This record gives sequence, structure tokens and C-alpha cells, in this order.
Amino acid sequence: MTPEIKGLILVSALKLIVVFSITLVGVALLTLMERKVSAWMQYRLGPNRVGFGGLLQPAADGVKNIIKEETFPATANRGLFMLAPALAFVPALMLGAVIPWASPLPVAFDFTLPLLGRLRYDALMPMAVADLPIGFLFVLAVSSTGVYGIALAGWSSNSKYALLGGLRASAQMVSYEVAMGLAVVPVLLLSGNVAFGEIIRTQQEGLWFILPLFMSFFIFLVSGFAETNRLPFDMPEAESELIAGYHTEYSAMKFSMFFIAEYSNMVTVSAMVTTLFLGGWDIPFTHWDEAPGVLQTLVTGAVMFLKVFFWLFFFMWIRWTLPRFRYDQLMALGWKVLMPIGLAYVMLIAFAIYVTDNVLGSSGPVVKALILLVINLVLGYIVFVVFDRGMLITGTRSGSGGTRAQRAA
Repeated sequence: MTPEIKGLILVSALKLIVVFSITLVGVALLTLMERKVSAWMQYRLGPNRVGFGGLLQPAADGVKNIIKEETFPATANRGLFMLAPALAFVPALMLGAVIPWASPLPVAFDFTLPLLGRLRYDALMPMAVADLPIGFLFVLAVSSTGVYGIALAGWSSNSKYALLGGLRASAQMVSYEVAMGLAVVPVLLLSGNVAFGEIIRTQQEGLWFILPLFMSFFIFLVSGFAETNRLPFDMPEAESELIAGYHTEYSAMKFSMFFIAEYSNMVTVSAMVTTLFLGGWDIPFTHWDEAPGVLQTLVTGAVMFLKVFFWLFFFMWIRWTLPRFRYDQLMALGWKVLMPIGLAYVMLIAFAIYVTDNVLGSSGPVVKALILLVINLVLGYIVFVVFDRGMLITGTRSGSGGTRAQRAA
């Protein structure tokens, strides 16, 4: 094995340890953040007894779950019952490994270690554990496997409540994966690449994709809520109907693994939204961050953190603001609204890019982005104002007698 390969393995191992450690600790702190945000919105204090300001509450919860008694339903399929949490947990942790969390860092070393021999590395190190050329295709593929863990958890528990929750989760995740896949096709059309690094570079040259591809952003964000089973799409865990849904029969650390997977998926969706539509680690209105350097890596990492943190707060804000959809509304939104809009939007963007490049002869990224921005403003008005009429957004049909409360009045 050459010194360069040994150096690459060492760098990759260090990145793996750092990213996974931050992910696990961050997920634990997100549970505290969720409780603090809900307390703030409901004018309460939240956890404030364990540690300064309640900062050690996640550690206390972790210790409690580690020493808590493990329970197994008498009629459950024990093997699949124990395997299901891992099938949901592992894909959720894998996804953070392909996200570029900062600008590339220049790294150079050449030294010798006992037993390992000479290790050498001299290149710009991508701030992703695995800088895959297939980018978001890997994320979409791996995230779809998490549904197996949820479905098996519901079936193996041999419980009606858990089975219904597992079936709901399977149908919901499969349905909204279609819309999510359609939402990223315009990103591919505009960037010409599925690698995260190239997508960020395209946004640096033009505009962040949230402007020229706003409808894709909207569909992706709504689908992300559904994929993570968060309110208002938490039908698989509807407490008033299914007790706790697919993880009703789980306790101790097996129960915690489902929660870790949920919060890890929240981080992944937030990072995906940031990378695909908000320029990733890019700092707007400057090209300073594009030059290689340690300071640039630190600053862009902080910018990426702030963007992801905002979307995590947005997840929690929506959870404690909106009520849960009915299940028929949830499925209708995915199949009858988001998927047709996504299909039409892909064809519209493809046609607009073709006309811009071949008819108008405009190859500048900024000009193309501005043209698409105008198209999206018109399309947004049509979808959210003209077509809505109290149907798409509010879930009621104006002209059919009004809402139930209006008819009763």
C-alpha cells in the first residue's frame, strides 16, 4: 500500500469519527432544543433541573434508557423485533457522511508511524466523509431503505397499533419519495451534475436555487416533512389513534434508536435543503470563501451550521404550530397535488432551459437564473393564489358550501 493511500485512509477515518461523533451528540442536543422551543412557544420554562439551564437533560435521558428494562412482547418475532431499530438507525447515520459541511481544507502531511509506515497526503480535503460523484442520488437511495426498519417494527411487534403505524409509515414514505425525487430533477437540469460540490459551485456562479427553482424547493421541503414523519405528517405515530404507532412495543435503547433516526433524518433533510437550494456552505455576495484556506473552511462551516440550524428550528416551529392532517388529506396532498405539480414543473423547467440556451442564446448563469425566477414568480402566483381557492393549502373547497363551521353558522 502506497503512502498516499495510507494518508487518504487516515484522513477519511478522522473525518468519519468527527462527523459521526458530532451527529450523535448533536442529535442528543436536538431533543433538548425541541423541548426548549416547545416551552418557549407555549410560555413555559422547559427542562431546567439537570445541569446549567437543563443542558445535561439529554445525558440523563440517555442514562435512563441504557439502564431501563428491555421488554419483548410475548408473541413478537424476536429476531426482526430486535433488527428493526438498527434498520432505521443505520441509514439515518450514513446520510450525513456525504454532505459537504464546509469548503475544502488544504491538508499536507508526510510522516512515519511505527507498524503503519509512511503516511502522506497533500491535497484539498473535501469536508465530507465520502465525496461521492452520485451525490443526492445516494441520499435518496439510502434514505428510502429506512422504511424497512419502520415496517418491520410494526409487523414484528404483533400488535394492531404498531402494525397500523408501520403500514401508514410505509405508504407515506413511498408516496412522498416520488414527489421528492421529482423535486430534485430541476436541480439536476440546472446544474448538470448530481454531485453536491458541483451543485454548490453552480449556485456560486449564478443564484441560489431557491430563487430560480422555488417550486422545487417547496415540494422538496414538504416531502422532507413527510419523510421524517414530523407534524403535520406524523400519522404513523398518531398518539390519539395509535398510542405511539410502530414503536408502541419498544422500550429502552431500542426505542431511543428510532428517536435518533428521526432527528438524524431531520438533520439530513435540513442539510439537503441547504445544499440544494441555499448554496450549501457558500457565503453570499462574496467570492472570498471560494479560495482554499483554513479560515475559509472554519467560516463556511459556521455558515453551513447556521443555515442547517435555521431549518431544524423551522421543523420544530411547524410541529408546535400546525395540527395533524387527516390520513386521506396526507395521501391526497402527495399523489393529487405534489406529484402532478412536480411532473408539470420538470417539463416546464426543461423547456425553459432549452429556450434560454438555444433560442435566446443566453448562456450566462445569472441571466438564466433571473429568467427562471420570473417563471417561478408567475407559477407561484398561479399555484398558491389562482388554483388554491381554499383547497390546496387550507384543505377546504370554497364554493361547496364553505367549511363545516361556516355551514353551521
